[in-house]
Amino acid sequence: MKSSTIDPQEVAYYERLAEQWWDRQGKFWPLHRLNELRVEYLKRSICEHFGRNPDGAMPLADIDIVDIGCGGGILSESMAALGARVLGIDVVEKNINVARQHGLNRDLALEYRHVTVEDLADSGKRFDVVLNMEVVEHVQDLPLFMSACNRLVAGQGMMFIATINRNPVAWLIAIFGAEFVLGWLPRGTHSYRKLVKPGELKQLLELGNLRVTESAGVRINPVSKRFSLSERLTVNYMLTATRADSD
Repeated sequence: MKSSTIDPQEVAYYERLAEQWWDRQGKFWPLHRLNELRVEYLKRSICEHFGRNPDGAMPLADIDIVDIGCGGGILSESMAALGARVLGIDVVEKNINVARQHGLNRDLALEYRHVTVEDLADSGKRFDVVLNMEVVEHVQDLPLFMSACNRLVAGQGMMFIATINRNPVAWLIAIFGAEFVLGWLPRGTHSYRKLVKPGELKQLLELGNLRVTESAGVRINPVSKRFSLSERLTVNYMLTATRADSD
């Protein structure tokens, strides 16, 4: 039997929440706030890497992007609006249906597929940019998952990973604080044992000939609920990795 990175419990969890993706005041409000920050971060990094002007009308025109674990399409739509050709994939079919429906009336180079990252990688498809945002902490077999993600990066391409660190402070803030005290996330959103340290991801990226070139922490003001970048990777963090070979 073919190995799979899908965790059935995670799929069931997000199936129950699928209809709430685009409710900015609902359970996914942190993702909408976070999206505003990370779209600017991604745009700047991608433009710098590919020699584009980030202030242009369509700075990501003709860049192929895959958004792994796209959910309801919040990030996928934002990147497509910058001119990129975006494929959003997710293992939760309800998420794909929500994303497709929301993007129907927008004139964007945007496609969604209900497919695993392993099957997409096996198809031979490669992308200039792989977005791997808030996914690694939900998969069942991280090395297998990352191996497939690595294969999706084209020569001279790049991958962005966003996740939560694994340490007592991260547990206190991201799980106990966000889920149980403040109620910013539904209880059960994250499992501590599945959280991933930056060094662990770096090693898995290097196995795919990808090198971490930039890192940034993400912090949130508990009063204003505003997200901002930080140099500290203690809790939420993002890694940028690039491929040096030509494919």
